[in-house]
Amino acid sequence: MDISRRNLLRQVATGAVATMVVPSLAEASLGAEPRISLSEIPGQSCVAIRLNRNENAYGPSARAIAAMQEALTLANRHSEAYAEALQSKIAALYRVEPEQVVLGCGSSAVMRMAVNAFVRPGKKLIIALPTFDLIGNFAQRAGGDVTAVGLTKDYSHNLDAMLGRTDDATRLVYICNPNNPTGSLTRRRDIEEFVRSLPPTTYVLIDEAYYHYVNHSTDYASFLDRQLDDDRVIVVRSFSKIYGLAGLRVGYAVAARPTARLLASYRLPEEVNIVAAKAALTALDDAEHIAMSVRRNADDRQEFFNQAYARMLPAIDSHTNFVMVKAARPATEVVEHFKRNNITLPLPFASFDDHIRVSMGKSVEMREFWRVWDLMPHKMAM
Repeated sequence: MDISRRNLLRQVATGAVATMVVPSLAEASLGAEPRISLSEIPGQSCVAIRLNRNENAYGPSARAIAAMQEALTLANRHSEAYAEALQSKIAALYRVEPEQVVLGCGSSAVMRMAVNAFVRPGKKLIIALPTFDLIGNFAQRAGGDVTAVGLTKDYSHNLDAMLGRTDDATRLVYICNPNNPTGSLTRRRDIEEFVRSLPPTTYVLIDEAYYHYVNHSTDYASFLDRQLDDDRVIVVRSFSKIYGLAGLRVGYAVAARPTARLLASYRLPEEVNIVAAKAALTALDDAEHIAMSVRRNADDRQEFFNQAYARMLPAIDSHTNFVMVKAARPATEVVEHFKRNNITLPLPFASFDDHIRVSMGKSVEMREFWRVWDLMPHKMAM
């Protein structure tokens, strides 16, 4: 049975789709699996299904787990040798010098370094609205000004408007691409033109946490894979997403030497512990796990779109491991409904208070999500 988005919408129009979980592609060909209660999900007996943090639901690779186990025997040692090895491996991967790589306790630590380096009272950070707002929180705590600029109609960064809000006080611009929470892309050539138009004292931090989930095209290319010769560009990556190491907290920035040195001056000693460093070293080489995670996510994301469109729920086209859908009523009510049913969703996002962002979970978790969705009263669910 071919279940495409178009077929699902046609079935909805003819009344063929009832208010129950629509069979997945696998179920359509193999027969529906029996519904599994939350208590039957391994490790989930009394814990909410977490669809709020954009984690890799399938976890780290077996090789990375083995590396962690081995690293535990080295817990009596400091981590600098392994952190330096990780720094060198990342540098070789992107054909830069090791001193151009700055490691942090998650990409959030690198963002904190950037704020400490560039934003202070009287200086400005420009971000999108909505976006991953942790860097904005850092800037506010540092006493800096934060200017938030709404997205365009296609959910890309409104770079023209951001440029229009740039002045002599602007020291840092944050671009999350693909953007969190919308999952949308901003075109590479537009970002390049934007960078060239900025004042020479304004730096740009490009967050590529979700880089691996993007189908690459002329509209998108990583600023690490195709580097821009500009000392003001800082590219940030994370081991929390595709590599499945969110709990270990490993992130890094790649920048020009003087910029990297400035960032590193605000880095805490040994920010990356020995277990995290060894796991990240192994994960970088595990191409099979990366490819599998990308493939699974693409299938899970398509299945989510199928289910959303079957219920006539508008969804923003996503290039990540999450999808944002319009809930047709205040998102706070939807989030609370799922909370009562032991599923955790993130709180609503600024200017998107009738949307919810849903991280991709395993198939059993997503079936539970849609079952709980269909428990909502009709006026809430549709």
